Amino acid sequence: MKQNAQHCPPRLWGLFLRCVCLLLAVSWLGAGAHVAHAQEEKPIRWAADASSDVPYTFHDLKDQDKLTGFEYDLMQELGKHMGAPLQFVQNDWDGLIPGLQRGLYEMVICGIEMTDEHAEGIDFSNPYYITSERIVVRRNGPQLKNLADLNGHAIGTIKDTQAERILTENAKVQLRTYDEETDAFMDLANGRTDAILIDGPIAKYYGDTNPALQVVGEPIGRVEYGIAFAKGQNVALRAKVNAALATMQHDGTLHRVLLRWDLWTPEMAQFTNDHTTLNVTPAAWNAYVAELEGKGGWRIKLDRYVGFLPQLAKAAWLTLLVSLCAMVLAVGAGLALALLRLYGPTPLRWLATTYVEVVRGTPLLIQVLFIFYGLPEFGISLTPFLAGVVSLGMNYAAYEAENYRAGLQSVAHGQMEAALALNMTHAQALRYVVVPQAFRLVMPVMTNDFISLLKDSSLVSVITLTELTQTYIRLSSSYFDYFGTGLMVGAAYLLLGLPFVRLARMAEKKLAQPHMRRR
Repeated sequence: MKQNAQHCPPRLWGLFLRCVCLLLAVSWLGAGAHVAHAQEEKPIRWAADASSDVPYTFHDLKDQDKLTGFEYDLMQELGKHMGAPLQFVQNDWDGLIPGLQRGLYEMVICGIEMTDEHAEGIDFSNPYYITSERIVVRRNGPQLKNLADLNGHAIGTIKDTQAERILTENAKVQLRTYDEETDAFMDLANGRTDAILIDGPIAKYYGDTNPALQVVGEPIGRVEYGIAFAKGQNVALRAKVNAALATMQHDGTLHRVLLRWDLWTPEMAQFTNDHTTLNVTPAAWNAYVAELEGKGGWRIKLDRYVGFLPQLAKAAWLTLLVSLCAMVLAVGAGLALALLRLYGPTPLRWLATTYVEVVRGTPLLIQVLFIFYGLPEFGISLTPFLAGVVSLGMNYAAYEAENYRAGLQSVAHGQMEAALALNMTHAQALRYVVVPQAFRLVMPVMTNDFISLLKDSSLVSVITLTELTQTYIRLSSSYFDYFGTGLMVGAAYLLLGLPFVRLARMAEKKLAQPHMRRR
């Protein structure tokens, strides 16, 4: 029995402790950086979802490290007119307003429509852009030019928009809603839908640039965009923004920005009472079209894929760091939960059981959002990195707890009795005899769980972390290349997981060796 105690894998325990230290160090460095940053003058933070948001705020097709778009240009001019520095914050579309209410940034500009429903939860600036809904169809498909023509057809649009509300009122329309514009246009081009009803800027930049599609019919309705602020907060800032927008309208700055992107509309002319003709070429629009037209050819695609490597490497490192730290937390918390369920006092057993059942019975995405956006209401505010680690770690701790419980119960009862007969305490018997044997039994399951956690780390993209999956969405939607980019991201996930599978197999072989002295 002492042989079992002597062969407890010290290297694995050492690796575990080093990973814990790494997690604490990362947390400490993040906190220190936050304090140092707080001592400096904070810029005004504004947020948008630049992952696939053409032509609002998106990554330049020529240089993915550079942001562009008519709203991005508008914000640069807004900062100049306000005389204040502005800082961009990336967030997923669904997290933009929760992040605003949480205080991650002061304002949001992302084509948010000024509707009564939206005004109930957020405050708006004065409108900065006015457009209409447009219909986009396939050139060789049904020519649906007005709302009446849409009856009986499958029509796509973006969720939570005015276009969706218009289509919902027509029971004869087969409504399809999407999170991303690119998905809606891909389905239209592939014949899964017959038309799209969508905001004018999106229709122009996705419909007019695709040879298989066309924008048809007259403008429908009226859509107003406004900069969003947290309800009842930042009143002074909102007043400054409105004053700067008014100045930009009067001095022609807003007109010039929109002309550069070929987005000046009759509605804007009427709203601003600006009917002048400026000598401004649509340079940004022309550059965007030229880049799209020049994207063909295998050599150009190969060069583009090579250019993706630094971004994928950065995203892969974040994915790996989040996954490793979360797995360390899951292993430690899971083992504690399993020991409590088997050997703890009755109240703690019930508490551990309740935790496992609640966590396993609720979606991981809900837990991520609750920890990041919900806990601040109770005074617990975590950085995006720590929130991702904690949510993934605590979720997988419930599953690890069941794995360890099964492993502990698989160890023969006589092992515990023999350890106690050798004058070990109950705790010593668990530490040196039972747990090492259970650890060897559950090693394959732990490896599988880590691979699953590595893939589930994609969910942290909803709390502003740009990991591999978020990078894939951005790159594929920018170039309409889901196949090649998908292969690269899939290979990145595979390469991240394979070394750990190999290490786990080596550990399994080491732990499976007979515990006997060599002669």
